[in-house]
Amino acid sequence: MTQQPSVILATASYDRSIRFWEAKSGRCYRTIQYPETQVNRLEITPDKRFLAAAGNPHIRLFDVESNNPQPVMNYESHTNNVMAVGFQCDGKWMYSGSEDGTVKIWDLRAPGCQREYESRAAVNTVVLHPNQTELISGDQNGNIRVWDLTANSCSCELVPEVDTAVRSLTVMWDGSLVVAANNRGTCYVWRLLQGTQTMTNFEPLHKLQAHDGYILKCLLSPELCEPHRYLATASSDNTVKIWNVGGFTLEKTLVGHQRWVWDCVFSVDGAFLITASSDTTARLWSMSTGENLKVYQGHHKATTCCALHDGAEPSC
Repeated sequence: MTQQPSVILATASYDRSIRFWEAKSGRCYRTIQYPETQVNRLEITPDKRFLAAAGNPHIRLFDVESNNPQPVMNYESHTNNVMAVGFQCDGKWMYSGSEDGTVKIWDLRAPGCQREYESRAAVNTVVLHPNQTELISGDQNGNIRVWDLTANSCSCELVPEVDTAVRSLTVMWDGSLVVAANNRGTCYVWRLLQGTQTMTNFEPLHKLQAHDGYILKCLLSPELCEPHRYLATASSDNTVKIWNVGGFTLEKTLVGHQRWVWDCVFSVDGAFLITASSDTTARLWSMSTGENLKVYQGHHKATTCCALHDGAEPSC
């Protein structure tokens, strides 16, 4: 057992490895070989104990606090690439979305999949609403669906642009906004209205032509970033753009990556952004200046996803 830093930063790459980094120094202190498949998505549990790696077609859970290269748990029942993974706020269950067309829920304390929802098209992205009772998925056919976990059914369907894949979804921490990014470089923004149900009312708020290329990830800033509210969009045009949510004006463009930017994650206070790129690197950026503060070098092929947990354990 080795003492881990309070900041957990991990990246995964097409070189079939997962790396853990010291965020400040840029030193890689642990590498996990992942020989079976590429990793599509990484997520750290709220208590910082485990790292979930979504591959093809399984999810592996690794112990953050040991050097054991083997997963502590395997989740098998998807039949194609797992493109999305995340955790309920107290870490009791995990959700996932896959190119097999399903969204699944897994109880971390029990084997097997507890629930399955059929999207009927390859699922690219899934987010959990802050109310912890609804999942929102986006798929390759351009559908956005809300899955009501209490009613155990689909409560809402939207198609912002027909036959245009929804690549990424993000929900504001207070549940007030949802943003969907697509393959045409467009972000659709809705205000979420509290109806008699928890959240089935989407009111169109804005359409943002953010990039000329694909948007591979969109992400709204966290609660501790208030009163500032930002939207980050990572793109195949090699940049990440930071938008002010107030009027969806461009605040700054983060330039430095040499190839596609696949993923991004905010620090808990929204002061920093980590990005992952096909140029093999991950980078740390200052949100106030747009400056590239650190480059994490070590992967040999495209770095496709990153995960960061630098906050306290959340209270649900």
